[in-house]
Amino acid sequence: MSAPATSTSSAPRIVIAGAGPAAQALVRQLDGARFAGSITVLSNRDDAPEELLELALLPQVSVRFGQPASHIDAHNRTVATADGMEFAYDELVIATGSAPVANPVEGAAQCLSYSTIDDAARIAEAVSEVTRVLGRRPLGILVGNGAAAGQAEAVLRARGVPPIRTTARPAAVVPGKSVSGLMASAVIFEDGSSMSADLVVLAEERVSRDDLAATAGLPTAATGGIVVSQDFRTSVPGIWAIGDAATLDGVRLGLLVASGAAAGVCAAGLMATVPDYRPAAAA
Repeated sequence: MSAPATSTSSAPRIVIAGAGPAAQALVRQLDGARFAGSITVLSNRDDAPEELLELALLPQVSVRFGQPASHIDAHNRTVATADGMEFAYDELVIATGSAPVANPVEGAAQCLSYSTIDDAARIAEAVSEVTRVLGRRPLGILVGNGAAAGQAEAVLRARGVPPIRTTARPAAVVPGKSVSGLMASAVIFEDGSSMSADLVVLAEERVSRDDLAATAGLPTAATGGIVVSQDFRTSVPGIWAIGDAATLDGVRLGLLVASGAAAGVCAAGLMATVPDYRPAAAA
């Protein structure tokens, strides 16, 4: 058996599998902590959102667009991508997020969604804007069941919007007058019935994207998600998981901890873990 890969340079290497909000927050935290090594972000997106492009401009950051991680060799500390590229790491962070269980509702882009605790602030801002435009408290419809829907309802009620809740999945969301690009006027169900409102929030069931974990032998929860400790370490040395890809006490971490807070704790752990690398001595 070959020996695990180790760095021969003075700079440690962190690879982040995923490029969503949790991954972006982690890069910002590491940059703010003056991390002196290299950070490679493996994104499954072919497009380049502005916030990700800004991070790619940082001198220590390399963003690989359209190159999702597909296999982890935990012994040799390497990550392979779907197109066959291989990246060595000293520390690996899995931040692959979650995916909706069902296909998107037609017109879902015209309404608000709640999938992680980070969505709370966005929904609160949208409610304030709709209230300002309408000149009254808006009427809201909340679609969904489970923890995410419960959190979304709490956010709406805190903003003075007791929502009409339905667990029946609509066939379509009907757009209304645009308010910050997030306003819907109704939902239509499969039987042709409908409900009207000033705004609609979808809080549908999601599942962690944890397929990558199996390639490294990482334990996952029965409900999905890579099992981590409170400092976001997995059971395999050198591998961490944050955001919706991870689970703590059986709950998706995205519902428990905001991405910025999770990234701060994980970054502190990474900074304390990576050794003080120095150039290899001459033979």
